[in-house]
Formats: sequence, structure tokens, C-alpha cells
Amino acid sequence: MAIARRVGAGRVIVLADISTARLHTAAEALRTDGHQVLTCETDVTSRSSVAAAAELAERAGRVAAVVHTAGLSPQQASADKVLAVDLLGVALVLDEFGAVIAPGGAGVVIASMAAHMYPALDAGVERQLATTPTDELLSLDACASITDSRMAYPFAKRANQIRVAAAAKAWAERGARVNCISPGIISTTMGQQELAGESGAFMQAMVDNAGLRRIGTPEDIAAATEFLLGPSASFITGTDLLVDGGVIAAIRTGTIDLGLDGRGATQPTPAETSKE
Repeated sequence: MAIARRVGAGRVIVLADISTARLHTAAEALRTDGHQVLTCETDVTSRSSVAAAAELAERAGRVAAVVHTAGLSPQQASADKVLAVDLLGVALVLDEFGAVIAPGGAGVVIASMAAHMYPALDAGVERQLATTPTDELLSLDACASITDSRMAYPFAKRANQIRVAAAAKAWAERGARVNCISPGIISTTMGQQELAGESGAFMQAMVDNAGLRRIGTPEDIAAATEFLLGPSASFITGTDLLVDGGVIAAIRTGTIDLGLDGRGATQPTPAETSKE
């Protein structure tokens, strides 16, 4: 909604969501603000469903901007569901909207800073994630071996970055660009749910020890998206923009020291939970 309001003025906005009720509520709110809105009930894990959304967008006019925000967090779903929505769903959107994006257009996929905390992938696995046909992605050993949603989420988001990088060539052949954004902890419904969950204390500790020491807002991500969609980013494609208030920088420089519990999940050390 924040992105639609920021970049949608004077355009036809096509909203896609799996929930008819959410679509209706969002569309009415945007129409009240004066936007022109079309809706399409869409399951991002279904190629035919995503294709229908892309076709609707193409019928509505020149497809100048595509923003993919659909996702599930570890608190919301099982590992299988997280991989289906967060990994396969992104790949399907890159495929289907990459076939209709207009010359000069651009796409943005919302990944996550969690991708930057995932252990380095073997080069062979990265190659598989980049080149495997979309419909076969979830059959990869690297995907099938993940059974914990807390690991499925950062893995899927790392795969998003890889998939976006790989899609940049196909999009460029249509004269278009595609990038991803890795948000930090953002005050959305999902973000608040995660903060209230079992990893909430760890997440708050990261915020408290990062550079800006605040939770992000939807408008922070909308501003970054506007930049990547616009002419100022005309020489930027196939890359990831980290918008996290300095959390990953703090981790990489030792301000935040990630520990591992016996389940392989990251947990804060005592130093992380204190405020200076």
C-alpha cells in the first residue's frame, strides 16, 4: 500500500493478492485516495494464476513497473509453505511479468536482510538456484532438505537475490530492469508478528545495536522502491539494495555478534541484549 501510494499517481494500479477481502479493502482505500485500481485474486504459487495477473496488467496498458511483495514469515507458515510462496512465487512472478514488462520498465522484488545472515551457499547450489527451470525449483535437494521455517525463510530470500540477478538478462532483452530490496525489521503486520514471536527479543536486540537504532517504516521501503523503479536508477539492474537501518553492517563489523543455538537458529549474546 505504501509503495502503491508513492508511485501510483496517474497510473493504473493492478493489485494482486490471494485474499479477496484484502484486495477489496486495499482497492477501496486507494480509490478513496483518487487512484485508479484493478484487482486480481492471485496465488503466487500457481503459474496460471500469476500469468492471469500479468495478462490483466498488460490489458490495462503499458506495464511500466512491477513490485512483488507477497511473502510468509517463519511465524506464519511451515517450511514447505514458506518455500512455495517466498521462493517459487518470486520465480513465477519474474517469469510471467518478465514476459510483459515494457521497454524502459522496471521491477522490484522484496527480499529480506535475513538473506544476508544465511550461511554462504555452495557455488553449485547458487548455480542451481539461478538456472533451474522455475517449475523444478522446489525439487532441488537444497530446497527439499529444509524442514524448519526459520531456515526456509532466509534461504528463500537468498534465492530471491540470486533469481533476480539471473533474471536481469532476460528483462534487459526487453529493455527493462529488475532489482530486489532487502528490508530490515519493518513495522508491518508481518514485522510486528515476528517481534511478538519467539525471535522477537533477538530482533529487537539487533535493532538496539544497529546504526540507526529504530524499526523501519513501510515508507522507508516505498522510497527505496521508488528510486529503483525510476530514472535515477537507470544503470542499476540485477542487484540487491539493503535497507535495514545498519543491522547487517553492525553484524559484519562485530557490533552485533550472532550466536547459534542447538537448533541452528540465531540467538543474541548477552552483549546484544543490552542497550548502550
